[in-house]
Amino acid sequence: MRKLLLTGAAIAALAVPANAADLALILGNANYDRMGDVKGVDASPKSQSGLKQAGFEILDMSDADAGELRTRFRDFVAEAQGADTVVVALSGRFVHSNSETWFLPVDARDGTLPEAVSEALPLSAVMTVLAAHPGKAVLVLGAQEADDATSGLTMPGIGTLNIPQGVSVLRGEPKQVAALMTGDMARPDAPLAQAAKDAGLTTSGYITPDLALVTAPSATAPPAPIKTPQTDPASPYWDLAKSEDTIDAYQLYLQRYPDGANASDAKARIAALKAAPEQQAKATEDGLNLSRDQRREIQQNLTVLEYDPKGVDGIFGAGSRSAISRWQRANTFDDTGYLTRDQLTKLSAQGEKRAAELDAEAKARQAEIDRQDRAYWEQTGQAGDEPGLRVYLKKYPDGLFADLAQERLDAIEAARRADAQSADRGDWDAARKTDTVEAYRNYLSSRDKPAFQAEAEARIAELQQRNQDSAQDAQAKATEDALGLPNVARRLVEQRLSQMGLKPGKVDGTFTPETRRAIRRYQTAGGIPATGYLTQATVAQLLAGAIGLQ
Repeated sequence: MRKLLLTGAAIAALAVPANAADLALILGNANYDRMGDVKGVDASPKSQSGLKQAGFEILDMSDADAGELRTRFRDFVAEAQGADTVVVALSGRFVHSNSETWFLPVDARDGTLPEAVSEALPLSAVMTVLAAHPGKAVLVLGAQEADDATSGLTMPGIGTLNIPQGVSVLRGEPKQVAALMTGDMARPDAPLAQAAKDAGLTTSGYITPDLALVTAPSATAPPAPIKTPQTDPASPYWDLAKSEDTIDAYQLYLQRYPDGANASDAKARIAALKAAPEQQAKATEDGLNLSRDQRREIQQNLTVLEYDPKGVDGIFGAGSRSAISRWQRANTFDDTGYLTRDQLTKLSAQGEKRAAELDAEAKARQAEIDRQDRAYWEQTGQAGDEPGLRVYLKKYPDGLFADLAQERLDAIEAARRADAQSADRGDWDAARKTDTVEAYRNYLSSRDKPAFQAEAEARIAELQQRNQDSAQDAQAKATEDALGLPNVARRLVEQRLSQMGLKPGKVDGTFTPETRRAIRRYQTAGGIPATGYLTQATVAQLLAGAIGLQ
């Protein structure tokens, strides 16, 4: 929304000196674009002639739109600082709330809407300028007669005015203001109260029977100036900052008066304005009434898109809000950390697309792994000899032919057991029961040609590798445990692995060695370290393809 006052120009202008002169701002708006025209408005040169003859500098405009109104008032603020007597005459349409009255530009929208008043001229800003000229400041208001409509955030017409000390206010209809301007208002020594009465205007604020806008030259001493109480020099800046009510306006006030009487209020208002967009965004997301499952799906989509929400639990904490903000920035949305319906739709579409891409990539990688697996099986284990079977299992412990290779090795061992002497079988059984590297080495050293030499050497290699992997496995298990996966999520993982042909065993939420092997195969195909334990990324990728299966 446009603001009438340009913060920097309006506030800074209060400190800009100008040549001393009498000054009048005359604005008459009659022909409104979206509202009815106003009769009796006159901002013509004829209406200004009396003031010009009295030596006033005139800033005028007829049918001013928001931009022109903004420019004219900015000029007035700049020049009023050095003026002696100041007059402001406004004729046209006004609206008011309980605490403010606005003069509407001709291109104003429905005056009951906040967009309309944001483009209008607040009379509090006018009063702030006039307050700097006590006893020599006149505000003339010609208002269109109020309509009956009172709906919306504002009401038509002029509300209660907070008139500063020393400011005279004359009010009536536009035609009465025109009569005043062309009458005796600017005649030397003409009482302002009588001129207003003759034109049919009411008076308020500072008004005395002999108060004249223009005084005739006299050799007598001028009247003593009006004594006004000492005021805070920062007050005009604060009033203008409040009138504009923007972060920039309050920051300019603080830059000029960091220890001013209203510094704490300015800081509080800045904080409130900064928080307002976030609160509005939060309310918008709250209106979506997202269930915990929907929030979990959002977290899964964020994870798939590589915006880590620090958990897929259906609870939006700091990690989820940060992930949403990063996704919003990447998609040129305001990074509020809260989702709108349109953003949710886009995020879901992106997540589904990326999940499908990851699924296709994993299937392609798995197909290539399976091709290499089969080729290696043909080179090594297919012939059925023990060395070939062991070489195959060493490279593909979870391979397509791992079960078959192990069955053949078991058969070889059974045959060797049958052929071995009783003492050899007893020593081997003892080593198997102990199942340690030392036990197998003792078995190998017990005789020159032990019958189970190949099995013992293979088992030693397996145990040594297991010892090396144990620390990594413990960390991987701890990572999976920290996820706190409910049984339904574990079943979905198993169901998804089964759909992909990875043979996880029974779909019951219990992770067996078969399940671990299926997870390792999935991780290998996905280019993920094959630990057999789940990570958040693995779960998100798996479940992204399993939504709706349960």
